[in-house]
Amino acid sequence: MFLEVLGSALLGFALAWAAVLRLPDRLPVRMLVLATGALGGVFGALVTHGALGPGHFLATLIGAVAVAAVLLSLLIRPASRRRLRRSATV
Repeated sequence: MFLEVLGSALLGFALAWAAVLRLPDRLPVRMLVLATGALGGVFGALVTHGALGPGHFLATLIGAVAVAAVLLSLLIRPASRRRLRRSATV
């Protein structure tokens, strides 16, 4: 169980790091994103381990990455749009 939690925290952190590098202008503060990724991975591992039981190491890590990705997707802000043009009737 300890290796599952450690591995899932590292995978969540790596996923968050990739998101920070890929979308720096659409995410909040870097520390918040990295902490969300790591904690989302740990939470996902605990939920998946509780659902599947012991002996499913790879499935637990996949569940951890899935939950971390979902939590990170909730942090993404919409892309800044250019100035909107209004029609003459508005």
